[in-house]
Amino acid sequence: MVPPDPKEVPMSVMPKAAELMTRSVIAISPEMSVDAIARLLSGRGISAAPVLDKAGQVLGVVTEADLIARLAGLKDAPMGFFRSLFTDPVARAERYARTHGVTARDVMTEGAISVGPEATADEIAHVMEEKHIRRVLVVEGGRLLGLVSRADLLRALVGPVTVPQEVPDAELREAVLIAMKREPWANGVYTTVQVEDGVVRFEGFTQHDGVRRGLQVLAMNVPGVRAVLDNTQPMPAGMMAAV
Repeated sequence: MVPPDPKEVPMSVMPKAAELMTRSVIAISPEMSVDAIARLLSGRGISAAPVLDKAGQVLGVVTEADLIARLAGLKDAPMGFFRSLFTDPVARAERYARTHGVTARDVMTEGAISVGPEATADEIAHVMEEKHIRRVLVVEGGRLLGLVSRADLLRALVGPVTVPQEVPDAELREAVLIAMKREPWANGVYTTVQVEDGVVRFEGFTQHDGVRRGLQVLAMNVPGVRAVLDNTQPMPAGMMAAV
């Protein structure tokens, strides 16, 4: 039987937000002053705090970036009359409120990015990377359950040590070839794959060092592969033109 591709591992084995999240999250009220927020973040060594209303509903989040943007905005030069004619007055008003606001409600980022407790580690990582954020709130029914940070996500990479199963070399080779067919950059026409005693050996030619590194990682992600040897050579110019 061909070993499972890493992309096809059942999602049930992937840690979920409810397992990874930090439950003791320091939250603030929308009326908390900016000065108090700055002291809180600095004193507790945290970079953000969710803003909750009296019912515990998430209104937004105040981050270090929000406070720094407020500080920088205080130095905004007055806008000239001519330029003001071509500027959205609503956007100007909102920026003024954020740069001169005195409470969490004024400076917070509304609509904080959140996930549900069933979100898996890879889904959370995708959200963080796509949105360029360091942490994500875990919310259910609008109520805050916890927070998952980048540090929390690292725990998903440190799973229990397992003894790899013995997989026949022929099945490992087939699994590597299948994985290569899924990747458009892994051109198997000029690169051959051999497997002996669980060691994958690439022979032939590759177009770029990046492709060589990609093939090594691809092979090592196939369950049962013990090691990877790269014996490929740079593709000759004439052969490259024919690709």
